[in-house]
Amino acid sequence: MNEQIRAREVRLVGPEGEQVGIVPLERALQLAADVDLDLVEVAPMARPPVCKLMDFGKFKYESALKAREARRNQQQTVIKEMKLRPKIDPHDYETKKGHVVRFLKAGDKVKVTIMFRGREQSRPELGARLLRRLSEEISELGFVEAQPKLDGRNMIMVLAPHRATKAAAVAAKAPRGAEGAEAPAAETAAAPGGE
Repeated sequence: MNEQIRAREVRLVGPEGEQVGIVPLERALQLAADVDLDLVEVAPMARPPVCKLMDFGKFKYESALKAREARRNQQQTVIKEMKLRPKIDPHDYETKKGHVVRFLKAGDKVKVTIMFRGREQSRPELGARLLRRLSEEISELGFVEAQPKLDGRNMIMVLAPHRATKAAAVAAKAPRGAEGAEAPAAETAAAPGGE
């Protein structure tokens, strides 16, 4: 900006976005000083470079505000992890599968890890079979985002919720509107009369 610009002439844009034209750098700096603004190079790769008359402090503040707003509107992807063993008991498997189902219904991704110990490492097909069974049983809620793969002593697979499941989870997390707050009050008022 200002004296740091090295080009001899620049394509000048006014403070309101109007095109001034190609002017020598000295004239552009003089115009910026006359209106008490900064000369900021917005397109340095253009020939000649494009410069704009603006309040640089205000520009930095507004761009930081936009960046913060964009970060706030980004959706946070949460990855939950579920650890299993290849010789898991059927009841334990059902419990862990219930947790995976709950995570997927909440709209979260699930990283399923099969941990091999000792001689189990020579039988990775047991872990692959278990992961395949799990993915088939939860197929109505989610899909396999990352296929099972061996990572040292572990086999890892990532499950992601279907779009409809994720949308329903986001809608459930959203605060209720005014009509949602009135409905429970109407139900409680009707309950005593019905008894």
